[in-house]
Amino acid sequence: MNVYDFDGTIYKGDSTVDFYLFMLKRHPGMVRFFPAACTAAVKHKLGKCSTKEWKEIFFRFLSSVPDVQNDVQLFWKKNLRKIMPWYTAQKQDTDVVISASPSFLLEIPAKELGIQKLIASEVDMKTGKFSSENCKGKEKVKRFREIYPDETVSGFYSDSLSDLPMAELAEKAFLCRKGHLTEWDVRKG
Repeated sequence: MNVYDFDGTIYKGDSTVDFYLFMLKRHPGMVRFFPAACTAAVKHKLGKCSTKEWKEIFFRFLSSVPDVQNDVQLFWKKNLRKIMPWYTAQKQDTDVVISASPSFLLEIPAKELGIQKLIASEVDMKTGKFSSENCKGKEKVKRFREIYPDETVSGFYSDSLSDLPMAELAEKAFLCRKGHLTEWDVRKG
C-alpha cells in the first residue's frame, strides 16, 4: 500500500490555512479569535505549549460558525482543484492518507478521490477541541500501526521532513516539493 501526507503533498498548499482564510471571508466576526491564536503560536514556538494546545486555541473560531459542515462543503467545491495531478495519475484503491489536518476537513476530498482510509487529527468541528493527539511525526506511525499492525508500506509520500518516522517504515519514500517528487534517502533525514 502507498501512504500519503495530504497538505503540501497531494494538496497544493495547507488545507487548514486555506480553510481558515475561506472562513474568515465568510464569517468576518471570527477575527476576534485571531489574537489568542497568535499568542498561542508564539508560545508554541518558544516551547511553552504543545502543538495540540496551540491548535485547540487556533480552532476555537469553529465555535462561532453556525454550520461548519456546510462551509466545509463550500470550501471543497472551490478547492478540490488544488489536488496535485501527479497524485490523481497514480492513485490506487488501497491508498491511505495520513495528516495532521482535522479529519472533518479531509473527509470530502478523501471521498471524492476514492481514498478508502483517512487517518487524521480528530477535532470537534463545533468546539475545536482535539479528541486525539495531533497526527504528526511519530504520532503518524503510532496511529498507522494501530490500524495496520503488520502492513507493508510500499511507498510513502510527504513534503515534510517531520514525517521521517513514517518514511522510515516505507520500502521507498518520496519528498514532494512544489508538485515534483524526488526519492527520499531516509538515512540522511
